[in-house]
Amino acid sequence: MPSVVPVPNGDGADMLSANDNIRRFAAPSRPLSPPAEHTLFHTKTRCFVYGLQPRAVQGMLDFDFICKRKTPSVAAIIYTFGGQFISKMYWGTSETLLPVYETVEKAMAKHPDVDVVVNFASSRSVYSSTMELMECPQVRCIAIIAEGVPERRAREIMHVARKKGVTIIGPATVGGIKPGAFKIGNTGGMMDNIVASKLYRPGSVAYVSKSGGMSNELNNIIANTTDGVYEGVAIGGDRYPGTTFIDHMLRYQADPDCKILLLLGEVGGVEEYRVIEAVKSGKITKPIVAWAIGTVAGLLKTEVQFGHAGSFANSQLETAVTKNKAMKEAGFHVPDTFEDLPEVLLALYQKLVKEGAIKPKPEPVVPKIPMDYSWAQELGLIRKPAAFISTISDDRGQELLYAGMPISDVFRENIGIGGVMSLLWFRRRLPDYAGKFLEMVLMLTADHGPAVSGAMNTIITTRAGKDLISALVSGLLTIGSRFGGALDGAAEEFSRAYDKGLTPRQFVDTMRKQNKLIPGIGHRIKSRNNPDLRVELVKDYVKAKFPSTKLLDYALAVESVTTSKKDNLILNVDGCIAVCFVDLLRNCGAFSAEEAEEYLKMGVMNGLFVLGRSIGLIAHFLDQKRLRTGLYRHPTQDIHYVGSERVEVTI
Repeated sequence: MPSVVPVPNGDGADMLSANDNIRRFAAPSRPLSPPAEHTLFHTKTRCFVYGLQPRAVQGMLDFDFICKRKTPSVAAIIYTFGGQFISKMYWGTSETLLPVYETVEKAMAKHPDVDVVVNFASSRSVYSSTMELMECPQVRCIAIIAEGVPERRAREIMHVARKKGVTIIGPATVGGIKPGAFKIGNTGGMMDNIVASKLYRPGSVAYVSKSGGMSNELNNIIANTTDGVYEGVAIGGDRYPGTTFIDHMLRYQADPDCKILLLLGEVGGVEEYRVIEAVKSGKITKPIVAWAIGTVAGLLKTEVQFGHAGSFANSQLETAVTKNKAMKEAGFHVPDTFEDLPEVLLALYQKLVKEGAIKPKPEPVVPKIPMDYSWAQELGLIRKPAAFISTISDDRGQELLYAGMPISDVFRENIGIGGVMSLLWFRRRLPDYAGKFLEMVLMLTADHGPAVSGAMNTIITTRAGKDLISALVSGLLTIGSRFGGALDGAAEEFSRAYDKGLTPRQFVDTMRKQNKLIPGIGHRIKSRNNPDLRVELVKDYVKAKFPSTKLLDYALAVESVTTSKKDNLILNVDGCIAVCFVDLLRNCGAFSAEEAEEYLKMGVMNGLFVLGRSIGLIAHFLDQKRLRTGLYRHPTQDIHYVGSERVEVTI
């Protein structure tokens, strides 16, 4: 992946790109010369995107790149809910850094060449943000994407915009596009659609529509029947759009590069009649292909509110049928149905080409489009080995899954901590008695007083002023062959002896000959006459619930041999848990013999001890914090110092 190389300039005001060489897309030191009055967008248009919309911004930059713009159209992002930072984007295949400003004032000061703002603010805040933006003299055009803007607010925005000479596109618009030059937000759809509609270079047909969705349809129709789109604007479907059909039609009339006008109206409102008046008065002389959508309303028995807020006929004059008839009578090229519009447009285009009014240009090489990795993977165009593999949990969907079980079912079925352990540790649902056994093990191993090495380490670390995680880890790091290791060792030794068919006496004699202690056997305090109640609890539960206790029975037989020699050589709690756990893996019916053996080799027994003992270690941390104990220093009288006398050195 290409590296990102920022160029320090004190405030991150410029967009930066890095590949082998560093490109710096700095804003000009002074504003560009004002464009012609009829021109909203051109190849040097620079804009701010108001709101954190990385996907829309990336789409605009990709469009700039395939149009071979020298500088990106997006100068910066304005995001008022966070401090100034940098947003990582792409310019082609190179990573780029785009500044994000918290205030409009700072953004405007850093980029005096910007005169367009794409406002993605919500319907709640779009009024105040647009009003603030219009206070900046350099702003000439604002696209308002938000839907549901109150009509009163929309009218106030329009009033101020007229006074200040600001062009408003929207509200409730997808925006607009100037092929080869500039596109607003998500206009034109994804890159494959933009290329298919040849929006990377200008054509001769300019259109204006209320519907953003129908704009894509127009892009496709125009690309297939003419030399392409010159400019297209979706004014939005609200009752009070910031600009109307006539505003853009007059702009297209004044632009010498625009040869054909296309008007896509709809039921509701009377804006189409203003275009008709302009044609009759001679203000518009260029040929217009037009259609008003909604002719189906005449076939319905009741009045219908179409998708847009303004698409409702309050009189016969506002119906689509009447509008189409009036436009046709005024000399517009109006098809009989919308399906016939491509044919009408094609005939007009061919006529103008034949007359020499339109001179088609050679088609440029179709630009190569960098495709995002995630999108290419979704389309199935590439494959890549995963960096990690997880078979136990999945948080990508609507609900967290534990081994395929939704978290809501975990609580609905009340499977408990033991059930969650069985899902995450073993990728399967174990019987309820198995889950309860796991919970019993956690309770029995949670703590064994402050004197054991893990608890002592935790306490000392806590008293040194360290945090919870540091104290917990210091205690866990003592777990090993001497502290906690009896579980793994006991499971291994008792299983091996039982599987070999050794009698309990043979097992004890074999371990003695090898000078090895039997893991899980022996206790400093407890004995046969003073049994460990924890062991009794485990034995009673397992005998009552497990389908088979062969290894536990074998361990108890070994205990009979060892206690005949010494009373405290009993099966301790670690040994008892270990052999019972082996019985669980081997006999609960959820594991094959190979799987049971594999889990034992993995060290799952130690996992039980670590998980259970963590409860107690955290408790010791909290206990010391609660007591506000100070730094621990071991008393010197408890240390035997050896070799403290002076040593004579002979040369």
